[in-house]
Amino acid sequence: MKPLSGAVCLIALAAALAGCGENEQVVVYKQGHYQGKADSKPWDNESFSGDKGNWEATIKARNQSQNEYRRING
Repeated sequence: MKPLSGAVCLIALAAALAGCGENEQVVVYKQGHYQGKADSKPWDNESFSGDKGNWEATIKARNQSQNEYRRING
């Protein structure tokens, strides 16, 4: 029983020490300037082909289908 408890303690110590390391972090923001990828508009994709009105209509229809009052009464 003694060697097993020693092995368990050794594994627990190794696991505890593994969490003490610090990884290098990638900096994507430097004093006033974002260094990452630029965001695109949600309607700039294959589904909507840049048509903002079609995108807005689709979002409104999706929101109405999630409206509990409308689903219960309709």
